[in-house]
Amino acid sequence: MNNNDILRRVRYALDISNPGMIEIFKLSGCTLELPTLLKLLKKEDEDEFISCSNPLLSFFLDGLIIHKRGRRDSGNTNTSKPDAGLNNNAILKKLRIALDLKEEDMLAVMNLADVKLSKSELSALFRKKDHKHYKECGDQFLRNFLNGLTVRNRNVV
Repeated sequence: MNNNDILRRVRYALDISNPGMIEIFKLSGCTLELPTLLKLLKKEDEDEFISCSNPLLSFFLDGLIIHKRGRRDSGNTNTSKPDAGLNNNAILKKLRIALDLKEEDMLAVMNLADVKLSKSELSALFRKKDHKHYKECGDQFLRNFLNGLTVRNRNVV
């Protein structure tokens, strides 16, 4: 999955409007104009398509966390340094934080996408990379999670 696809799927699953998307980017310290957003939301084969970089997707996910959960109380605000090394595990973790999903919620979302997994399989996705039980989150898993999120939030089958 590319970052543009993730951006489109999260936007659809959470039913976020264009002005809402711009506001979410702004919350993380990234100013984005509507024409640029529309180019990011295009598919690869469409005219004026702009590829969404890892830092830009990270700005969006960080802004989503702030939008849904509020700013952290600590004085350390990470609004100027997006995560350039973003991977599917980090994306899944940021979505989990933003949506305040507990383990049971995550399993229920995956169940809505017809994916059965155990608690230990799920927790392996959130471990540190050097942990012996760490498991890399594949594109298909992330796609299924976003599909389950869409079903949960929009009642789409």
